Amino acid sequence: MDIPEDPNPPTHYAPGWEAAAATRARARRRVVVGVVAVATLVVLAVGTTVGTRAVTAARSRALPADVATPTDAYAVQLVTGSCLAALPDDGEVDRVEVVPCRDPHAAQVVAQYAFDRAAVWPGQEGAHARVERACVLSDEEVAAEVRLVTWAPTADSWAAGDRTGLCVAVPPAPVTGSFVDGTATPAG
Repeated sequence: MDIPEDPNPPTHYAPGWEAAAATRARARRRVVVGVVAVATLVVLAVGTTVGTRAVTAARSRALPADVATPTDAYAVQLVTGSCLAALPDDGEVDRVEVVPCRDPHAAQVVAQYAFDRAAVWPGQEGAHARVERACVLSDEEVAAEVRLVTWAPTADSWAAGDRTGLCVAVPPAPVTGSFVDGTATPAG
């Protein structure tokens, strides 16, 4: 059913109608701006949470035993077989450069010690002692004056879930190849 147009539309409005219309328009704009602001905050919060989780996951993702190209890695990413360009100074180790074992390197992870997931923090000395008991060198490595360095979780990394200690073989001079498969030879 078609409704016919009013042949005589009103030509005047009640006093103040323009001010009321302007007030309604400003109120609508405030609502839209408020909704956009809240939506932006939600997107930022979700993005920050997802980004933080992605970075944390990437930092703890284990590397392959022998990388294809030099890689800057976190110590918690190292596995048995990881070859290190240089041995970091004594103390807490955060990041290291991992290199292909065919390249000259100053150290290599030769074993890992897994603490029980439910274990209570044994203290820094206790953690190092447990890892050290798991580290052994072959007779050939001892004869070649290879020394062992232990890396154990710290109180902070333990609190974050780190339960892996590392045994790192350090030859007197850079080598190529791997201690793990017996192919390590002096770099020439």
